[in-house]
Amino acid sequence: MLALRLARGSHPLVLVRRLMVAAASAGVGFLLLCTLGYAAGHPAHSAGSVLRLLWCLVPLAATVQFAVAVARTDPSTRPRSGLSAVGLGPVRLSVLAAVSTAVSCTLGSMVALLFFLHLRGDLYGLPFDGAAAELLGADAPLPPAAVLLLLTLVPAAAATASALALRTRPVRAAGAPDDTEDLVPAEEAPAAPAAPPTGLPWGVALTAAGLAVEAYASRGAPGSPFPLPGKLDSTPAWVLVGWTLTAIGLATAGPGLTHLCGRLLQTARPGAVRLLAGRVLMDEARRIGRPLGVVCAVLSAVIAAFALYGTGPRPFGPLTALGAVLVIGCTTATLLTSALEAKQARAETARALLRLGAPASALRAATALRAAALLLVFAPLTWAIAELAALPLTP
Repeated sequence: MLALRLARGSHPLVLVRRLMVAAASAGVGFLLLCTLGYAAGHPAHSAGSVLRLLWCLVPLAATVQFAVAVARTDPSTRPRSGLSAVGLGPVRLSVLAAVSTAVSCTLGSMVALLFFLHLRGDLYGLPFDGAAAELLGADAPLPPAAVLLLLTLVPAAAATASALALRTRPVRAAGAPDDTEDLVPAEEAPAAPAAPPTGLPWGVALTAAGLAVEAYASRGAPGSPFPLPGKLDSTPAWVLVGWTLTAIGLATAGPGLTHLCGRLLQTARPGAVRLLAGRVLMDEARRIGRPLGVVCAVLSAVIAAFALYGTGPRPFGPLTALGAVLVIGCTTATLLTSALEAKQARAETARALLRLGAPASALRAATALRAAALLLVFAPLTWAIAELAALPLTP
C-alpha cells in the first residue's frame, strides 16, 4: 500500500519511467507466451521451443537491467534523514523498491496476457482474420501453471535484482549513517580519483572467448550465412552462447575502459575543464561503464546483422523484431537512466563548484568533453567487434 501511495504522488517523469518498465515487461511476457504457444502447437519441435525460450532470456535480462536502473533513480527509494526512526532504513527501502518494481512489471505481464489471449481468439474470436493463429498456437490449449510461471519471471527477477542493487548501495561519506548517504553535501570537488576497476583483463578475455565461440558455431555448409533473421528457432544455440559471452565481456570491460577515458583526458598538462572531465569519468566509471559495455554489445550485434542481411531478401520475423526492439530500447534507456543517476550523484559537487566561482560554461564543456571521449573510445570498439563477429559468417 505504501508503494502505491508513493507511486501516486511521484513526479511525472518518474511515472513515465515506471510505465516504460511496464511496457518492457509486457513485451517480454508476450514473447514468453508466444514461446509457450509455439511449444503447445508444435509438440514435435521441442528443440526449437527450448531455443526460442533461451532467446527470450536476452530481452528478459535487458528488461531486468532497465528495471534496476529505474529503481536506483526513484526518489522514493533514496535514503533520507529521519526515515530510520520510523522503520524505513536501507533494508526497508530496498524492499519498498522491490515491491514498486514488482507492481510495474506485474502490470505489464497482465497487459501481455490480455493481448496474447486476444490474438489467439480466446476472448472475442480471432482478430485479423486469424493471421496470428498459427504463430501463437491458437488450436492448442495452454497449461495454466506454465502461463503463470512465465508471467511471474519478469516481476520476480526484476524485484529481486532491484532489492539486491539497492541493499548494496555504497555509502558515499566515511562515517555517515546508511540513511544519509545521498544527503551528505560535497563542500569541495573530489581531491582524488576513485580506485580503477579491475575487470578490464577479464572483460577482454570473455569478449575474445565469445567471438571465438561465435566463429566456431557459424561453421556449416559453404555459402550458408548465419540464420539470425526470420524465426527464432533458426539460430544455433552456440551462437547465443557466444554472443552472451561477448556481452558479458564488454559489460565487464566497460568500467575499465571508462576509467581509461578519464585518465587519457588528464594527460599532457590538462587544464581545469579537462581535469574536471577526467576526474568525473574516473569516479563514475563503475556506474556508467557497465551500461555502456552492454550498449556496445547490442549495437555490434545490430551492425553485424545488418552487414549480413541488410541488403538481402530474407526479412526479420515479427518475434525477432519485437525482441530486437526490446533489447535495443531497454539497453539504451538503461544507459540514459544511469547517466541521470550519475548527474544526481554529483549535483552537490556541481553546486559547490558554482559557489566557488566556477562558470557554468566550464561545467557544460566538461560534460561535452566526457561524451566525446566516450564516443571516441566506444564507437571504434563497437565497429571492430561487429566486424570480427560478422567476418566468419560472411559467405
